[in-house]
Amino acid sequence: MKKLFLAASVVLLAACASPQKEQINFIPTAATSAAKMVEGKSISLSSQDVRAAQYVALLDNGRNTITPVHTRQNVRIGIENALVNQFSSQGYQVTVNSANSLKVVIQEALVSVKHSVMANDMNSSVVVELTAENAKGKLIKKYTATASRSGMMSASNSDIELVFNDTVNKLLEEIANDTELQLYMKERF
Repeated sequence: MKKLFLAASVVLLAACASPQKEQINFIPTAATSAAKMVEGKSISLSSQDVRAAQYVALLDNGRNTITPVHTRQNVRIGIENALVNQFSSQGYQVTVNSANSLKVVIQEALVSVKHSVMANDMNSSVVVELTAENAKGKLIKKYTATASRSGMMSASNSDIELVFNDTVNKLLEEIANDTELQLYMKERF
């Protein structure tokens, strides 16, 4: 019993002593539409995150130390929820079972940060593939949003958070304003 208690104590102390992961808030904003484009058409929306790693930023301080940064919220769920709000504002009813499906695949979502005590450079890229499909056909589109930012001093988590959220919001706006996708969904769904 003593050995079990000692082993549990060591594991607990090791967990407390290990460094905490860097995290930022991920709060995407849907690009909602003031006017409905369709009325009563239903779609089902699914999403998948195929990124090799789940961090959203890599901090390189130039001294052979690269630190990953994660989000407190799930990236896939955040983007999917924003798209549900976006398509709902356009007049679509998002349901579980619809003959009209949209599939969102998150291929890349990363902010590369090179920083020192005096300066920082951030380059952000988000890539999403969207597939609109039903019995009448299939449309596959790839959306890419990028952003760059430089600043004085070292990059803070709030700086990284701002760049990442802005890049995702830019991507959501691109999807909302894509006339080819809008026309395809209007005619075929």
